Amino acid sequence: MSNVHSIAQSGFGAGTNVLYDRARPSYPAQSLTFIKTICPKSEPLNIVEIGAGTGLFTRALLSHPDWTSCIARLRAIEPSEGMRKVWSEKVTVENATIEDGTFENTAVPDGWADLIVIAQAFHWCPNHDKACTEFSRILKEGGDRAGWVAQLRERIEHHEQGTPQFRLGLWREAFTTPSYLENFEKPQETVWEYHLITTESLCVDRALSKSYIAVLPPEEKNKVASDLKTILARGDDRVWVDKSQGTFEYPYKTFVVVSRKK
Repeated sequence: MSNVHSIAQSGFGAGTNVLYDRARPSYPAQSLTFIKTICPKSEPLNIVEIGAGTGLFTRALLSHPDWTSCIARLRAIEPSEGMRKVWSEKVTVENATIEDGTFENTAVPDGWADLIVIAQAFHWCPNHDKACTEFSRILKEGGDRAGWVAQLRERIEHHEQGTPQFRLGLWREAFTTPSYLENFEKPQETVWEYHLITTESLCVDRALSKSYIAVLPPEEKNKVASDLKTILARGDDRVWVDKSQGTFEYPYKTFVVVSRKK
């Protein structure tokens, strides 16, 4: 919470949050309807709520009839641990999660969000320029809907539990260590983009083979598989190879990184 105002840190600290949730009002239904009319048309939507507090707006949004069926995932961002605790107790739907973060650092992946909402919190933002840079980073270009591959990844990747997955690029830190810089030339990287031929069952099996999915309880793992099948049945942006055989393209990349000793 280093970038959070000192009064906010103490005034919204542990022990204050139940009162906050009880005393603060929710939001009028017509305001939520209005937001729905101006947000991207493609659904379901990925939503980031920054400064989510105890979830007053989150709950209003999730329960509103205009929104109940059109949210793929809601990622709430809140720097106060006490606020996050109450939020977690009050918001129990599977497609909404809360994470530590600030206006300047949400930790949301690039181009993930269709919509950013901030309810009664932006006045606490310490640096509007940095915040706008972060907003631009996490918003999709034009708010277009993600294709089936992005939807599959989004469904499984929130189970990663901090594991050092390849996509995060943590392995690249090796190239900046003192021992690497002393002993090796600058790495040379080549990337090949191509397509594998796959089927719906192979896609599900591939996802279930992920280590962080393999360790899930059976009931939760079955729910993941069911959700993946729903995404695949919808098939947004799928490119068929042979529809009669149920085969289609799965985009892949292969990275080769060469390090030469000095």
